[in-house]
Amino acid sequence: MRDARGDIRQLPGLRLWLSGGWLLLLVLAAIFAPMLSPHDPLEQDLFAARLPPFWEQGADPAYLLGTDSLGRDLLSRMLYGARLALTVALVAGTLTCLVGATLGLIAGYYRGWADLVISRLVDIWMAFPPVLFAILLIAVLGTGLTSIIIAIVVIDWTRFSRVVRAEAMSQGAMDYVASAQVAGRSRLGIALAEILPNVLPTIVALLTLEMGIAVIVEAILSFVNLSISTDEPTWGGMIAEGRTSIYQAWWVLVFPLFALFLTVLSFSQLGEGLKEYFDPVLR
Repeated sequence: MRDARGDIRQLPGLRLWLSGGWLLLLVLAAIFAPMLSPHDPLEQDLFAARLPPFWEQGADPAYLLGTDSLGRDLLSRMLYGARLALTVALVAGTLTCLVGATLGLIAGYYRGWADLVISRLVDIWMAFPPVLFAILLIAVLGTGLTSIIIAIVVIDWTRFSRVVRAEAMSQGAMDYVASAQVAGRSRLGIALAEILPNVLPTIVALLTLEMGIAVIVEAILSFVNLSISTDEPTWGGMIAEGRTSIYQAWWVLVFPLFALFLTVLSFSQLGEGLKEYFDPVLR
């Protein structure tokens, strides 16, 4: 029984290391993509179209993961696609966190009319289907990296706002907040110095989850050709192309889909692991 308990206690740490390790590897691959890519991701060679991965018969050692229907190197396109996915995850996730967490903290601690206005705004915003809302925004703003980031921030800030509001209301009822009020601390000082540090583990967990969601949203928009230029390598665009040739070249679909799955899963598990690590109650 003691060994079983020890194994259970080690699971969050193992989950944290595995997910963090994959994301770190992905970040390094994206940063050094120009040096790691064996070919130009946009270079086409119709004579080398749909070459299989290196372990299958008929493969070319110059193309480790094979090529697509236009003869473009799959490994190079995946590395450059990781750059876009991680850029969207980092920028859109951070901006969404800042907007949503700030409004949630204001609503949860200050209450009153601020809570009423922000809560009603959240209810109205969440009535729209998120994917359709994102497509509508991209159609209005136009395609491009900036438009994708704006669409994700506009859609997903409500998730942070609702959760942080509930946490701030719970922390605001604690004795340490009452003690700070008796000591004459300002409301802004209490919100920043007392409540925010105790809500921070939840915010960090939500941030990592939001990064995974941002990667999915970008892949969906790329899948329907509403992301950046169709020539640029994106995981969603590669999945869309691979879907049409799954029986002739399965690797065009499977490899980017597997990378997308691992990345989203890693962001999710990293968030859960960080919350368990920093939250003393869960720990």
